[in-house]
Amino acid sequence: MSYSLNTTILDPLSKGKPKNAVILCHGYGGDGKDISLLASYWRTYLPETLFICPDAPEKCAVSSSGFQWFDLMDQTRDQILIKSLVAEIKLNKLIDEVIRKNELKGEQIAIGGFSQGCMISLQTGIKRKEKINSIVGYSGKIIDTNHLKNNIISRPNIILMHGDKDQIVPASFLLEAKEFFNKNNYKIESQIFKNCEHRIPSEGSSLGLEFLKKNLY
Repeated sequence: MSYSLNTTILDPLSKGKPKNAVILCHGYGGDGKDISLLASYWRTYLPETLFICPDAPEKCAVSSSGFQWFDLMDQTRDQILIKSLVAEIKLNKLIDEVIRKNELKGEQIAIGGFSQGCMISLQTGIKRKEKINSIVGYSGKIIDTNHLKNNIISRPNIILMHGDKDQIVPASFLLEAKEFFNKNNYKIESQIFKNCEHRIPSEGSSLGLEFLKKNLY
C-alpha cells in the first residue's frame, strides 16, 4: 500500500486487518527508517498494530540524505510557524489516508515522534477535527503556544518524555508544554529522564509502549 509521503511500513504481526495504527515521525535530518527501529520494538508487543513511519516532506537543509518537516535554519519564529503549517497539512493528509485505506477510525490512530517529529505531531494532533487516540512525544516542544492555544480542537491522550541533559531541545520545553496543557484542561503524562541527552532511552521506549497498550488495546 502506498501513501502520499514515502513511508516505511511495518504490517501487523497478526497478519489480519489492523486493529489500530501508529504513525511515527522522525527528527530533523532523519528519515522513516530511523524511527522504524522504535516501531520494530513496539511491534512485538502490539501485534495487531500497523506502524507507519514516513519520511518528512522536505529534504533537510543541512543533511543531503535526511529530511525535515520544516526548515529550522535562519528562520524567524513566524517563518517557522508558517512552514510548520504546510507540514501539518501533509501529515494530516497521511493520517486521513491511513484511516481510509485501512478502514480505521480516528480513535484507533496514535501519532508521535522524536524531536521535530514530536513538534509536528503535537500541533497536528491537537488541531485535528477528527480526534485521534493518542500522541507520544519524545524530546520535542510546542512550536508556537499562542497559535496552538487559539486553535485547540481535539483532546487526545498525551505523553511527553525528555532527557534532562538535552542540549538540542532543552527539557524546559517539556515543562512549558506541560504547563500549557494543564492550563488548557488536558490530562497528560510526562517523564524526564536523568542523565539523558537528545535521544530516546530504553525507559522511554518502554513507557511509550505501555501508554499505547493502555490506550489502543
